[in-house]
Amino acid sequence: MLGIALGVAALIIVLSVMNGFQKEVRDRMLSVIAHIEVMDVQGGGLADWQATAARAKQNPQVIGAAPFVAMQALIARGDDMRGAVVRGISPNEEASVTDLAAQLKDTTLAKLTPGAWGIVLGSELARSLGVRSGDSVTIVAPGGQFTPAGVVPRLKQLTVVGTFDSGHYEYDSSLALIHLDDAARLFRMEGPTGVQLRLKDLHQAPQVAAQLSADLGPQVMVRDWTRTNRNWFSAVQLEKRLMFIILTLIVAVAAFNLVSTLVMTVTDKRADIAILRTLGASPRSVMGIFMVQGAASGVIGTLAGVLFGLLVAFNVGVIVPFIENLLNTSFLPGSIYLISTMPSEPQSADIVPITVISLVLSFVATLYPSWRASRVQPAEALRYE
Repeated sequence: MLGIALGVAALIIVLSVMNGFQKEVRDRMLSVIAHIEVMDVQGGGLADWQATAARAKQNPQVIGAAPFVAMQALIARGDDMRGAVVRGISPNEEASVTDLAAQLKDTTLAKLTPGAWGIVLGSELARSLGVRSGDSVTIVAPGGQFTPAGVVPRLKQLTVVGTFDSGHYEYDSSLALIHLDDAARLFRMEGPTGVQLRLKDLHQAPQVAAQLSADLGPQVMVRDWTRTNRNWFSAVQLEKRLMFIILTLIVAVAAFNLVSTLVMTVTDKRADIAILRTLGASPRSVMGIFMVQGAASGVIGTLAGVLFGLLVAFNVGVIVPFIENLLNTSFLPGSIYLISTMPSEPQSADIVPITVISLVLSFVATLYPSWRASRVQPAEALRYE
């Protein structure tokens, strides 16, 4: 029972933490990026983004749209230089597609005005450059200018008007926001790179993206958030499946221990079984006795494992910090694991299969020992008694 309980609890705890990790990273990711991006296939920008946004909004799932310009560049401060994605946004419209912009709309992003050449840096990016509000940074734009002396990099000095902290290390360390008009001038774009869309249900993004791709035509490319970060989400799903298979083996080992325990019980109780048989017990009733014994162990072990697993899974946020303080260490450095806290989200889609598999293995484990008990012959068992 203890073996089954520990196996079931381990499965529930590990899968709950993986679910929580995936949800936490996804939510923080989607607080910075939109659910769907619509871009020009040739990469030249959308000259009439309002028409594209209007057509996209005809889909009932689309509830927000905003233009953007995105380009990779170098941001320099003195001798320090970092690569970053510079995103040009319209602060008012951006608030309708991302949670981060909605939070900063009336504060930090309000300082982004056309022609002022202000920039908002991710907190980690600002820290690595050693800048804060009021300091100046230089953007080195790709492409360069052709002069009689050769190709000269295009440089532009901007003033840091604020920073943001999304909680997602990748974006906090590599994203900078400027006004849409300033970005278009800096990168010499005729129009926005594309349009960002927000949906009612983020889980419908792949289906909505397919619909918009058919509606908007081949001149645009539609990309949803699951494609933008496909490698990461695919890796997490693969790890989750493998962990489920590996940890299920723990339950299988516990079930095998149940087989060995029942076999030993049958061997030890051969004389008692023989006496029951002589008193009129049928092979089926003897078999039922041992099946009930094994099934009871499986049910109690499974229920105990589910209760213990859920208890730990719902309190991971308290248990892990306590252990970290006790050992004076950090299990999740933000620079490596994207988030620095241990999340947990138990889901019935995981708990129900775990419970069913454990119960099935427990029931199957009782079959052979019970059948062996029913085959005991009274005369043979009592011969030397």
